[in-house]
Amino acid sequence: MTINPDSITSSSDDNNNNNNLRRRRGSGGGGGGGDKSVDDVTELDSSSVDALSSSDDLTSDVRDGSGNRGLDKVSEAVSTTVGKISDGDGVQEEQRKANETTPLKYVYRASAPAHRRNKESPLSSAAIFKQSHAGLLNLCIVVLIAVNSRLIIENLMKYGLLIGSGFWSSSTSVRDWPLLMCCLSLPIFPLAAFLVEKMAQKKYMTEHVVVTLHIVITTASILYPVLVILRCDSAFLSGVTLMMFACIVWMKLVSYAHTNYDMRQLAKSVDEGENSEINYSYNVCFKSLAYFMVAPTLCYQVGSVDLSEVLSYPRSTSIRKGWLARQLIKLLIFTGLMGFIIEQYINPIVRSSQHPFEGNLLYAIERVLKLSVPILYVWLCMFYSLFHLWLNILAEVLRFGDREFYKDWWNAKTIDEYWRLWNMPVHKWMVRHIYFPCLRNGIPKGVAMVISFFISAVFHELCIAVPCRLFKFWAFLGIMFQIPLVILTNFLQNKFKNSNVGNMTFWCLFCIVGQPMCVLLYYHDVMNRNGSSS
Repeated sequence: MTINPDSITSSSDDNNNNNNLRRRRGSGGGGGGGDKSVDDVTELDSSSVDALSSSDDLTSDVRDGSGNRGLDKVSEAVSTTVGKISDGDGVQEEQRKANETTPLKYVYRASAPAHRRNKESPLSSAAIFKQSHAGLLNLCIVVLIAVNSRLIIENLMKYGLLIGSGFWSSSTSVRDWPLLMCCLSLPIFPLAAFLVEKMAQKKYMTEHVVVTLHIVITTASILYPVLVILRCDSAFLSGVTLMMFACIVWMKLVSYAHTNYDMRQLAKSVDEGENSEINYSYNVCFKSLAYFMVAPTLCYQVGSVDLSEVLSYPRSTSIRKGWLARQLIKLLIFTGLMGFIIEQYINPIVRSSQHPFEGNLLYAIERVLKLSVPILYVWLCMFYSLFHLWLNILAEVLRFGDREFYKDWWNAKTIDEYWRLWNMPVHKWMVRHIYFPCLRNGIPKGVAMVISFFISAVFHELCIAVPCRLFKFWAFLGIMFQIPLVILTNFLQNKFKNSNVGNMTFWCLFCIVGQPMCVLLYYHDVMNRNGSSS
């Protein structure tokens, strides 16, 4: 075994350390032939070894004390103890014996300098990101739980349990079976798209006919649920759920049609002699489509032609049943927490408020700020339940390997960066099927970004306005308003060169103001519509 003496003492002590180490080993490891006084000095406990090996100040003190025989013994002690730990024979017994014989009087002398180099305070701007702040995060979590527990108890003592039917459900919810039947019949559209692609593969139809049929199928897949919801007096939550499923099916069908179209174009270029180095084959497989329609992704990939199993996506080796059960329990807990916050806090505040654009401005601001905290909690619980728990549960059941459903959006410095990190399945779909196709067709980047936000705004409006049966375009305008916010936050980030400015601007504009305002606008418009109709 070799050790580096420079990490403990100066180079002049090399021979002494080696002789001491050999003498220590020759004594039989504490057995009867060694010098007992040396053994007493050389036995150090593990905490002293860690202190000597990890502290810059401590090792410097030992270096400064050259010429002191006691420090030579400390050096010998460290060498011997490290040798015993590295050898691994009787380590636990030696450490227990060493606890009583630690020579602390040789370790840190009063004459040794305590300050040797420039150092920053841990919370200063120059050093704040160089160490972990997990303890402060734990403190914030403990304080958050304590404060909100007190508020929950105070609310329950003052108002009682307010959970019941209301805006999210109604007496007509028992008649929501048409929405359920509509949701169960949505697989008809992927089946129709598969038949179109199968006929296109066998060249039974021209390319223009194939594209036209795909446009008809994708359009019908989104109009069909819209018509069912508008004709049925269904609950708001049932309508939102159906519209989200319909939007997911629409995006998957677009990806399926676009990917297969691109595959046909590549196959045609290979047949014509272009890109001949590509080993390419085009095949339409029903199992690939079936797996894609239930997989937690919006981007279609084609499996291997020779294998019956879908292998186009990265796959995990097995299903972790214990882990899956824990995630399901967490999903139930956080779903119940969302329902409790909505019924106990958000609904009473919304019902007792006025329309934000009608009445006293200061009162509207107070209502928005009062709503911001519970809505933020619901939004965070929704993110954790949907993007972390549900999508991971679905991926685990299907052994879907790519679990990057989100990135660190909470560190976003600009609105643009937030949208790139928040919802990775939708972001990948937008980049693959909207943004880069626009760039390849000569559309400028700014216009391509506007087109992407426009499509996102349309579907946000459909998911909220259709279940409310009210088209005021608040959600549409809210998403389109992100474009000037992207410009503003990019300007602030470039001007101040500080990530905190952009991050705080994002949190204030998006969570503290935007979401509560949207909730108030839609609620009062729905109530006004119901009042006028009655």
